[in-house]
Amino acid sequence: MMASKRRKNVLQMAKGFRWRRKSTFRAAKEALLKAGKYAHRDRRAKKRTNRRLWIVRLGNASRQFGLSYSRLINALKVKNIDLDRKVLSQMAAENPQVFEKFIEKVK
Repeated sequence: MMASKRRKNVLQMAKGFRWRRKSTFRAAKEALLKAGKYAHRDRRAKKRTNRRLWIVRLGNASRQFGLSYSRLINALKVKNIDLDRKVLSQMAAENPQVFEKFIEKVK
């Protein structure tokens, strides 16, 4: 009874997989293990790629106002401003006027 329930659950989770992996318990189980590994790995990778995107956006936005990315981050550290890169890049993208005033204060 429990084995059939377990098999049914595994095959249910493998729904949408291709070929034998959606219908055969053994193949589905292996595919789910691999899918879990990929999902775990890519959740970590997403954080890295997002941070790289924020840094590129900040560099481009700050360069328009005569400040390189590294000088901007250094100025933030010197002035003890605790805004992370995500918030700063959102500000630069959505409110360029506010970001310009922010850059002028930091300079």
